[in-house]
Amino acid sequence: MGPTLPGSVELLERALGYTRARLAVVRDDVLDRPTPCEAWTLADLLAHMEDGLDAFTEAAGGSVAVRGGTRTAGRVTAIRDKACALLTAWSHPAPGDVVIEGATRLDLEVPLLVAAAALEVTVHGWDVGQGTGEGTPIPAGLAQELLPVAHRLVGPGDRGARFAAPRRGRAMAPYDHRLLGFLGRG
Repeated sequence: MGPTLPGSVELLERALGYTRARLAVVRDDVLDRPTPCEAWTLADLLAHMEDGLDAFTEAAGGSVAVRGGTRTAGRVTAIRDKACALLTAWSHPAPGDVVIEGATRLDLEVPLLVAAAALEVTVHGWDVGQGTGEGTPIPAGLAQELLPVAHRLVGPGDRGARFAAPRRGRAMAPYDHRLLGFLGRG
């Protein structure tokens, strides 16, 4: 059985809480620092996060048109505001499957889409923490719930473009290490 919408929304809320704390230490003087995302500065990552939040919020309306986003001054404040809008959008009754229009057309089940948002928010929150030097681990329970989401969403075709090759770790490593290793980080 896959995730339920209420379970995915709760997962998203926890992901946003973790990431909100990582964003709290971002200052203008660290925006040029590198992140675990190859060749991306912290400023680049924040712009990507802002675009992602916009897309996941738009999906609450039933479809997403993939396009370049707009950049907002005061990016951390904008990300916080957009994170609140995202949670609000998905806390109401949702449409059926969400259609993503881009190079190809993709239909996603709503609970999986919201779980994907939780995964993206969490992992990029970890990336922000690495970029600022804070380095707070992903909470074990959150990482444990996101690991099957990552396995369902990230396939061989995603490697090299969106994700690095998985990193091998100990079978009984902490859940955050397993999640990050599967996504080519850590």
